[in-house]
Amino acid sequence: MTALPYRQDIQGCLAWRIADAGLSEADLADTLDSLRDAVRRVVAEHRAGLLPHLTLPDRRDDLAVLQRIAQRHRRLETAIVLGIGGSSLGGQAVCALAKGGPLRPEPGGTQVVFLENIDPDTFGPWLDAAERRDAGFVAISKSGSTAETMAQLLAAWDRMRAALGPEAAADHFTVMTEPGDNPLARFARGHGMRLVEHDPKLGGRYSVLSTGALPAMIAGLDAAALRAGAQEVVSNFLNAQSPVDCPAVLGAALNLAFAKRGRRIHVMFPYADALRPFALWHAQLWAESLGKGGHGTTPVAALGPVDQHSQLQLWLDGPRDKLFTVMQLDRAGTGPLVAGAERDERLAYLAGRTMGDLLEAEQRATTATLMNKRCPVRTFRLPRLDERALGALFMHFMLETIVAGYALGIDPFDQPAVEDGKVLARKYLSELGKGGVQ
Repeated sequence: MTALPYRQDIQGCLAWRIADAGLSEADLADTLDSLRDAVRRVVAEHRAGLLPHLTLPDRRDDLAVLQRIAQRHRRLETAIVLGIGGSSLGGQAVCALAKGGPLRPEPGGTQVVFLENIDPDTFGPWLDAAERRDAGFVAISKSGSTAETMAQLLAAWDRMRAALGPEAAADHFTVMTEPGDNPLARFARGHGMRLVEHDPKLGGRYSVLSTGALPAMIAGLDAAALRAGAQEVVSNFLNAQSPVDCPAVLGAALNLAFAKRGRRIHVMFPYADALRPFALWHAQLWAESLGKGGHGTTPVAALGPVDQHSQLQLWLDGPRDKLFTVMQLDRAGTGPLVAGAERDERLAYLAGRTMGDLLEAEQRATTATLMNKRCPVRTFRLPRLDERALGALFMHFMLETIVAGYALGIDPFDQPAVEDGKVLARKYLSELGKGGVQ
């Protein structure tokens, strides 16, 4: 079996490393055994074609069309992505690869901006800027009726149509939504915008390999490599000889076992700025998929070393209610040299070191300290962070979530409770006069 582009290490979750705070071999074996039916269900549904989340990674037929659309947006200075939740978080996590380092776009490349919120103090200035600069818009909503995204699109279209004229403005817009008759699709067709159909069976928070592909291409990233990395994890899942051979199943087992022990907070703790949006994507995936019927654990998105200086004290010496996932890249010897440290004896430990050396030492030290304090920690080690590795991580955590959901006897693909808030929001909106006047 081909080696995955990451390595999951669970020694920090086991009793031999963190004493009675950890799982014994018997505990782990029992939990893994309890997941067998859930794993079989995922495999059966995959083979029956019921889980497009697991078949999409092997597809390439849609990428040619998306690449042509991306090229049109890459002629513009800025691409503004309109969407919220799963229509935005995945794309942000992918495009974070292009924010810095060797994968950033070439000078003069298109800036990809995600406007997921409807805060007028943020959205208004961006709309003003879009009129003055060469900007295009990509609006994404699976249902085609998301209130926030429709409000953004209608406001953006009104401005761009007034500035450019309807025909020229339409060429600045691409819309992605499920096929059929919905407000977003009707609006796009009615105004001559490009329309990309999205698989209606592909839920928003599981759609990163679809909704994230176009923004990734606009940013100059390789969407095919992203899917290839995800496919490696699918293959591992389908071909594993036992649950212990599949990192995603092992991860689900750890989460469920520690939840039963009262560890109901899961801290996702990457030591890479480019993985901060990934942690936020994971928070939605885990919370919205599993928070049902009294089940679920609370995901916390953190960032190292930043949160060593804000939350680590609580984690080490506060309530014993957390499971940690620390994500590490190979950092030693990378980055700028810390020059001049030898001039101060108190900084001598930095002399001759690189920024990456310090980060490597800190991520290892924090992980060891958590274990020494008997906090359960699993680590993900990545030799490099690129599209292949990120695609593999996406699929790992999607599978981890689906297996955990099935093991708990809940549907990991719906979100029934949030619908109440949408109904109330429309009621309160109707009670406002025009422009917010009562």
